[in-house]
Amino acid sequence: MRKWRALIVLGAAQFLMVLDTAVMNVSISQLVEDFDTEVTAIQAVITLYALVMAAFMIIGGRFGDILGRRRVFLIGMAVYGAGSALTAVAPTLWVLALGWSVIEGLGAALVLPSMAALVAESYRGRDRSVAYGVIGGLAGAGIAVGPLLGGWVTTYLTWRLVFAGEVVVVLAVLLLRRVIPEPPRASRRPGLDGVGAVLSAAGLGLGVLGVLQSSTWGWVEPRNPPFTVFGFAPTLFVVGAGVAVLFLFRIWEERREARGADPLVHLSLFRRPTLRSGLMTLLSQNLILLGLFFTIPLYLQVVQGLDAFETGLRLLPVSVTMLVASLGAAKLGRRLGPRRIVRTALVLLLAAIAWLLGTIDPVIDDAQFFAAMALLGLGMGLLASQLGNVVQSSVGEQERSEVGGLQFTAQNLGSALGTALIGSLLIGALAQAFTTRVEDDPRISDEARRQTSVALEAGVSFVPTDQVRSAAEEAGLPPHEVDAVTDSYASAQLAGLKAAVLATGGITLASFLVTRGLPGAGGSAGEGAATGTGGATGTGGATADGPTGMSRRRDTEGPTPPEPGSAAP
Repeated sequence: MRKWRALIVLGAAQFLMVLDTAVMNVSISQLVEDFDTEVTAIQAVITLYALVMAAFMIIGGRFGDILGRRRVFLIGMAVYGAGSALTAVAPTLWVLALGWSVIEGLGAALVLPSMAALVAESYRGRDRSVAYGVIGGLAGAGIAVGPLLGGWVTTYLTWRLVFAGEVVVVLAVLLLRRVIPEPPRASRRPGLDGVGAVLSAAGLGLGVLGVLQSSTWGWVEPRNPPFTVFGFAPTLFVVGAGVAVLFLFRIWEERREARGADPLVHLSLFRRPTLRSGLMTLLSQNLILLGLFFTIPLYLQVVQGLDAFETGLRLLPVSVTMLVASLGAAKLGRRLGPRRIVRTALVLLLAAIAWLLGTIDPVIDDAQFFAAMALLGLGMGLLASQLGNVVQSSVGEQERSEVGGLQFTAQNLGSALGTALIGSLLIGALAQAFTTRVEDDPRISDEARRQTSVALEAGVSFVPTDQVRSAAEEAGLPPHEVDAVTDSYASAQLAGLKAAVLATGGITLASFLVTRGLPGAGGSAGEGAATGTGGATGTGGATADGPTGMSRRRDTEGPTPPEPGSAAP
């Protein structure tokens, strides 16, 4: 038991940072009411949290190399605790965004890469596989406890208590810091690439900002943007600017490497198929999960009228099965190989999404919904049990923090894009469906259509039908037209929700394309040699956990050997 004490403390940090995201998702309706705002504003706060983490995670990983991973982990926990305390007392939406999205996000960007590296450094071989299975299981536990605990506290007390409780957990982790081993320092402390840090943060930030604002600005045709570009919505231009900045980041990093200076990211890491596939699958996993966990609470709370606690109860099956699967599949991955487990998980996700589409109706079928959620959690748990170990075991000891930064950048970029992109598709589909139904309904007069069109041009929000009914009555529409407009909006809500869920199915299907580089049954990560090429050392590769359990770095240039077992099983 003594050897697992560090894992308990490190796992508590993982649990904590999943917990409050789940609480935020299940408390959307209450947050809208408490801060007198709209769903899209809370969507922006949730997305900003993931965006801050995604933008600064690589930088946080580099700080671990410079200052020491244990020290950066503890500094990050302190920052995170300060953000939680501010969130607990936030009087306005802007203070909520500062405390939760910005300060907690920056704290998490310091904690998570260091945590991933500390787990990898503290355990070897089978113990490492078990450790990452536990970390995945604790992420599942956070998702399991978050909706239920957050829903109960939000409904019967206040969501603020959850963040006050997080401060207590942070203090406990800081008090138990001595059980976390201090990794040996590198012989040479790397420098911080300031220009690269600015370029990476700006590029990632602009890209996700454009996707986030697409629901308000429109993708091509301007909807309600603060400005236009040649008469078009600025969305694609902002996304394009992000891509351009990331291209400059790549050029800058290549030049620094060529001069022998320390880059923010060694771009040669991306030439390792195992690492590349692991990162892309992590991004897809979080894009799907956060997209669904933004959409489903809206269906339960806004359409079905459930409170936060009732919402948490209906999300419990996905959380429980995710916890069980992530804890139980680590050994299964060693026998069958991560690639086969991940592909099985994606098949389960596709089945769960198809099942979920059939349950989105005006009256919820609880039995069908529970079954779909349980299947969804099973697929997510299988993914969570494999990917952290695959990513960390694909590199050597000196690259742990850097790859930890990449790992959580991929996860949080997926989270930000999941909330932003799926939210944008939902709002766009809602607006399109509402417009079509109003135009096609013979009960609605031309004047009512005109008023509805004017209202839609000002922006559309995902609100309860009672608000639409009240707005129609305030506009002076006769009762039969009020009923017609309300019915059209209710029907459009379901169409928007189904479009959003269907989009996550498309992302799941596309995710099969990035799994080819994952280790097969003969090259499971975490056992024996684990490298960027599934056991062989490729360009600039590193062999980890060899017979002595030590890393052996090879800075060789040359062709990459074929990956054993790289073909589909």
